[in-house]
Amino acid sequence: MSRSSTTRAVTLALPLLAACSAPSPRPPEQPAAAPTGAAPSPPAAPAAPAGDARLPYPATARRPVTNEYHGTRVVDDYQWLEDGSSPEVQRWIAEQNRLTRGYLDALPMRGALRARIQEILSATSANYFALDEAGGQLFALKAQPPKQQPSLVVLRSATEPATERTLVDPEVIDPKGHTTIDWFVPSRDGKKVAVSMSEGGTENGTVRVYDVATGKETGDVVPHASSGTAGGSLAWSGDGKGFYFTRHPHPGERPPADMGFFQQIYFHKLGTPEKEDQYSFGKDFPRIAEVELTTSESGKLVHASVQNGDGGEYWHYLLDASGKWTRFADLPDKIIRARFGVDDRLYLLSRKDAPRGKVVRLSPNRLDLAQAEVVVPEGEAVIQDFLPTKARLYVQELLGGPSQVRVFDLKGKALGAVPVPPISSVRQLVRATGDDVLFRGISYTEPAAWYAYSARDGKVTKTALAMTAPVSYADVEVSREMCTSKDGTKVPVNIVRRKDTPLDGTAPALLTGYGGYGISLSPGFNPLWRLWFDQGGVLAVANLRGGGELGEAWHRGGNLLNKQNVFDDFAACAKHLIGRRFTGPARLAIIGGSNGGLLMGAQLTQHPEMYRAVVSHVGIYDMLRVELTPNGAFNVTEFGTVKDPAQFEALHAYSPYHHVKDGTAYPATLLLTGANDARVDPFHSRKMAARMQAATSGSAPILLRASGSTGHGLGTPLSEQIEEQADVFAFLFQQLGLDFPPAKGEGAPR
Repeated sequence: MSRSSTTRAVTLALPLLAACSAPSPRPPEQPAAAPTGAAPSPPAAPAAPAGDARLPYPATARRPVTNEYHGTRVVDDYQWLEDGSSPEVQRWIAEQNRLTRGYLDALPMRGALRARIQEILSATSANYFALDEAGGQLFALKAQPPKQQPSLVVLRSATEPATERTLVDPEVIDPKGHTTIDWFVPSRDGKKVAVSMSEGGTENGTVRVYDVATGKETGDVVPHASSGTAGGSLAWSGDGKGFYFTRHPHPGERPPADMGFFQQIYFHKLGTPEKEDQYSFGKDFPRIAEVELTTSESGKLVHASVQNGDGGEYWHYLLDASGKWTRFADLPDKIIRARFGVDDRLYLLSRKDAPRGKVVRLSPNRLDLAQAEVVVPEGEAVIQDFLPTKARLYVQELLGGPSQVRVFDLKGKALGAVPVPPISSVRQLVRATGDDVLFRGISYTEPAAWYAYSARDGKVTKTALAMTAPVSYADVEVSREMCTSKDGTKVPVNIVRRKDTPLDGTAPALLTGYGGYGISLSPGFNPLWRLWFDQGGVLAVANLRGGGELGEAWHRGGNLLNKQNVFDDFAACAKHLIGRRFTGPARLAIIGGSNGGLLMGAQLTQHPEMYRAVVSHVGIYDMLRVELTPNGAFNVTEFGTVKDPAQFEALHAYSPYHHVKDGTAYPATLLLTGANDARVDPFHSRKMAARMQAATSGSAPILLRASGSTGHGLGTPLSEQIEEQADVFAFLFQQLGLDFPPAKGEGAPR
């Protein structure tokens, strides 16, 4: 599910799409182990056949429960599978894992695929992300093979990698590799850094403070500062002697069902125990508030954006030097982001009467939006983010998916554009010296790198903080086409393939999408795609409604009562790939995660004949009961609620779990989930697997892969990531009739 905070990564749980690091190399003579996070299993069953024989699915009891919504009675046969702590459910999970492991481990190419995946990822260089400048230093998270988790490092500048020091290494704290850094915030003088860490993919973070000069902990510990539901944030006071932070309820303060809600703002003074933390603001925030905090450049002001769940609606508040909080923007004002300028003025990204966004400026001494000055009006591109510097304003924009960065002076005069590579994505802008900036660029064919832009001469230079990949995509090309959805809407789809791939309908293809929360699927890089391209495979990324690629109207066209548009858009992209003969139905697979897992479920139930294989990570499938889970409540503003009659009708009309039909030949399906997932309850995958296994009339496998020690994706140790990716690749290769290594003349490199 989505999160708005810029200090937290949005994890879409798409292994074939996300850049990743490598696990520790395993000697070739040792067999590949099952995921260490898998639920305990009974003794190994005989390997399931990898052919067309129907699998011996575990017996799953049907225990009908009837729920009534506005006069509509809905029968749920598998509601009993929602209780993950039940011994009976745990036994059922173990049986499902035994079946899945028997099938996947018997696939003849899995061992070779795993070895090659490990080889590629082990040779991939360090990845620096989440950069922040403070006190004349750069702080960053660094993922470096073969480490299991990213570390927090500090260095003098992006051009001086030799000055790098490791401040926090989670593997020193937890040698098993299950502790991860959720986010970090340095003090404005760069002398201290607050770090939120969680375990097992739960994202339930405790903040610890480190002295930057020595790397030692100060002893300040603040628990319950972050969660997988409401997220978390922190803003230092100007003097660096304390910080404001998001505090979740502590045990005993609220009922257990409310522990992931009711986020408030507290202040922690360094050197004092956590029990002395002082309440600052937020008692009247809604139950589903998600707060993000920032400190002004002078340190005199603190800004708080308060999101109303996950639907993209915000309130904004300012804390002045006297300690008074003032609300200056309400939900109808449609201010979705705020940044302090060097002079403490507030720059705001507004979508009021500007669905593609405009940047306005407000004085902190006159918090009246009616008097806000428009600096950058709405244009053709979608404003995604911006960064004010001493004399310039950098505006990061989307052109339907790819990025551009335009430059303005502080009066709004256009000064040109930053030269970024074509069909690429700019993921982050960071202030450097004066008006110079750093930006992180990535494309489908080039790995992530930090670039320095010189305001004086307009030149861009790749810095030392650049990834290198052990594979080349010199033979790969990217094209962007438009397909026509059911209602006539034109939908962009990005197609990545080897230049010599024939357009005869025989190539294997993998299509993915997301379509929710205004999140944009921008170009990204993964060295493991080389495995796919070496088979002559086509990769397609759809920019569906519900996302933010074409502005807020695009988002609103795919949420709440309009969610069906997302599924229609994706189906149109699949038909486009077939119609243009990039692939054929027998060679088309789809993959998605989280909200994209809901998309996979809708495709399974609405178009089961269209796909050969479906891989769905941590997906949402029961849309009538999702809001009963902690994070599901945050998503009501995006999906809707069964309490509203019209929204119930819309949810019921597409809810994948409720549209699985007996006697349907469903495509081969692999459902993956993690027991510690705080964003999507694992019961969705359990119920969907049980229902599909009972309903399918075909012999294509319906598999559930349930990890016992991971969550939504963030914090998964690399050793477990590699096993998961080996399973996914092996499953797809088997279903699409691919060999590994590829046979000569059948997609092998030329």
